[in-house]
Amino acid sequence: QVQLVESGGGLVQAGGSLRLSCAASGRTPSNYYMGWYRQAPGKGREFVARILWSGGSTYYADSVKGRFTISRGNAENTVYLQMNSLRPEDTAIYYCNVQYGPNDYWGRGTQVTVSS
Repeated sequence: QVQLVESGGGLVQAGGSLRLSCAASGRTPSNYYMGWYRQAPGKGREFVARILWSGGSTYYADSVKGRFTISRGNAENTVYLQMNSLRPEDTAIYYCNVQYGPNDYWGRGTQVTVSS
């Protein structure tokens, strides 16, 4: 079982920045994907970014490429999402995710609101 706790959401003006953090606890394998999804009001959950823990390969949705950066923290099983040049359409609840094999774990989410 893996537990995920997100932090760092908030309200920011368009063009601003926020950094989200996610800390994972529990049993994780030697390699897994850790990343972020988001869900805007009235829409489905969509992929944002993820990182392959061993090796550090990163993957991004086209909508955030060049603006968001996912990285591993120095602490064990911690990942960050640096979000720059935020737009009103980035407003959503952001969920941390760990995935390996058939296993999929989710945090409770953190609200990000970008005002125009």
